[in-house]
Amino acid sequence: MTPLQLLLPFLSLPFFLLCGATASNQIPKHHVIYMGSSLSNGNGRVLGAEDAAESAYLQMLSSIIPSHEIERISIIHKYNHAFRGFSAMLTETEASILSGHDDVVSIFPDSILELHTTRSWDFLEAESGRLSSNKYQRRGLSSDVIIGMIDTGIWPESSSFNDEGIGAVPSRWKGVCMEGSDFRKSNCNRKLIGARYYNVPLTIDGNQSSLARTKGSPRDSVGHGTHTASIAAGVQVLNASYYGLAKGTAKGGLPSARIACYKACSDVGCSGATILKAIDDAIRDGVDIISISIGMSSLFQSDYLNDPIAIGAFHAEQMGVMVICSGGNDGPDPYTIVNAAPWIFTVAASNIDRDFQSNIVLGNGRNFTGSAINFSNLTRSRTYPLVFGKDIAGYYTPESEARNCYPGSLDPKKVVGKIVVCVDDDPAVSRKIKKLVVEDAKAKGLILIDEAEKSVPFDSGIFPYTEVGNIAGFQILQYINATKNPTATILPTVDVPRYRPAPAVAYFSSRGPAELTENILKPDIMAPGVAILAAIAPKNETGTVPNGKKPSTFSIKSGTSMACPHVTGAAAFIKSVHRRWTSSMIKSALMTTATVFNNMKKPLTNSSNTFANPHEVGVGEINPLKALSPGLVFETTTENYLEFLCYYGYPEKNIRSMSNTKFICPKISIDELISNVNYPSISISKLNRHQPAKTIQRTVTNVAALNSTYIAKVHAPVGLIVKVLPEKLVFAEGVRRVSFQVSFYGKEAPRGYNFGSITWFDGRHSVRTVFSVNVE
Repeated sequence: MTPLQLLLPFLSLPFFLLCGATASNQIPKHHVIYMGSSLSNGNGRVLGAEDAAESAYLQMLSSIIPSHEIERISIIHKYNHAFRGFSAMLTETEASILSGHDDVVSIFPDSILELHTTRSWDFLEAESGRLSSNKYQRRGLSSDVIIGMIDTGIWPESSSFNDEGIGAVPSRWKGVCMEGSDFRKSNCNRKLIGARYYNVPLTIDGNQSSLARTKGSPRDSVGHGTHTASIAAGVQVLNASYYGLAKGTAKGGLPSARIACYKACSDVGCSGATILKAIDDAIRDGVDIISISIGMSSLFQSDYLNDPIAIGAFHAEQMGVMVICSGGNDGPDPYTIVNAAPWIFTVAASNIDRDFQSNIVLGNGRNFTGSAINFSNLTRSRTYPLVFGKDIAGYYTPESEARNCYPGSLDPKKVVGKIVVCVDDDPAVSRKIKKLVVEDAKAKGLILIDEAEKSVPFDSGIFPYTEVGNIAGFQILQYINATKNPTATILPTVDVPRYRPAPAVAYFSSRGPAELTENILKPDIMAPGVAILAAIAPKNETGTVPNGKKPSTFSIKSGTSMACPHVTGAAAFIKSVHRRWTSSMIKSALMTTATVFNNMKKPLTNSSNTFANPHEVGVGEINPLKALSPGLVFETTTENYLEFLCYYGYPEKNIRSMSNTKFICPKISIDELISNVNYPSISISKLNRHQPAKTIQRTVTNVAALNSTYIAKVHAPVGLIVKVLPEKLVFAEGVRRVSFQVSFYGKEAPRGYNFGSITWFDGRHSVRTVFSVNVE
């Protein structure tokens, strides 16, 4: 399209709109202008010169931005490989004008997205029975899988990114190793093959005058990106530990994989527009898988065409690149899952079979087991005065605030030298804040009573800290009330192996159903995300390094941020064996073979110790070894995703722009038909118990032996009638794909969500499809 053609739609706009686009009370903000699929010629190059496109974009801006603000007629990001568009500083009025352009699919303000912040891989292998892992070690896995990590950058000196024994960089790689003030091309190697950064301002709270920049280098100053990259693909590092805790061999899911880092985040957050640019660059560079441990707040979710990660991931899928994302840390409430588009592999977090305990010893000799990561120098030989927060409240401070250790709520004179007990009635004040409150007042330590968060150990550095549940907390408070001079001590952390039950859903892991549509089951799957040891950018901050120690090159962190790269590593592992498998085949293989039992051989549980449901765990915990041979897979095609967009209600014009085709939506395009998208799980948002059965169709592809026969077995809750037709799938010679139907009838079923599964078995492979049905 020529520059003149791009401008034609504006010629009919009212003069006052063109001349008065900037109202005095409108502050220009960073906006993304998304214009659909790129006009690719199939060789990775965009038809027409990029300079011509940029010229057209500038003319579009100059037609709506007043001449006296000429400095705003500039492009911050250009998107020109997998999709088209740009980002620029616009007022709301200007954005509204541009949204009416025929070539624009959507315009949205740049949002600041959140980071969703070893033994774990050994645990996954142990839970899968190790199967035939030695066979795959002997076979030798491909080292040509390239993982793109979009995060806070990378610490290239980490031993996790050593390239010893790794072959030459794949010839198909087109990326770069960008230099910066503290990063040289020599920091890249045959393991870390690419590094980019985006030195673009982030607008904080919509205030243009308050800017933060990603440092001009791919180097990780936060630590998050280094941690996630080493989980996904770090090489084996012997005797890794966090100051002696979790000591063992650290490794990623596919140690032979190559890593390319895209630094799109700083310590204040991640620009959505920059993430979109990073996705476009990663696709152009030639990555196989993109891993994103970032997402919007669950409170401010956008629809798919106003969500930068959803847009970028859609076009990555179009180009054959798999995108795996964390589901968010806003649990345990329902409807908090993010990154829930069907073309994104959405990950929940679980614990592993290792715990970190810091015990409490009371003055009367009683011991309580607490949860924490601390390097306290306290011992059993001495105890310290023990007080409850509400009993040492500052003047005019409500007891409710003092018991929660609000900032400013405690009398510093009554805190000095004592171990303080706080509760967590109000989650608005985080554990970190409570710890800082008592530490700044020169307390000797902190005991936090918190039933939910005690399952996720908090790292307090050298400050004595531990956390107990309600029962132990009640007994400690009883001791304080019944004793004239109560005392206690907090012992340094020890790691406890063979912890049970594991895996279990982390309390913070965001829950489904998805807010935008409940007809796709989200999250998809669960992976380790609690107290994970991995590489870090070394820090020498006061209070974090034990006396006499050097800053650690490894750290223990929790979050769906840590769960996501576990799935990334598992997907890379499968890709290294099955090079021709598409992203949907890999996704299906991991989903239909997931583990649904813990290390006690009982069904998976959640943080409340009740049985977990698919809105918490998805289809279950990843089982990478078993996923190598799934038997059958559900292939979800780009056409399926386009149909999904039709069913969701987007205009056909926009969908054609996204696909760069003359795609025609089905004549009947309604939300409930989303359940028919060929997905590895089934979700029905509304099943009317007074109406006939609802029928869903699926198609499976045989990736195992020919001449095989699968028999269906249904596990359904009482009252929900589930029938499969046919009950037998026969893959004779020449037959690779077979379809089947599942009908759901809920007349006798309890109201609300009912969960179950359909398992196809051929004597060797179990292909499990989870269903979620809301009966009304």
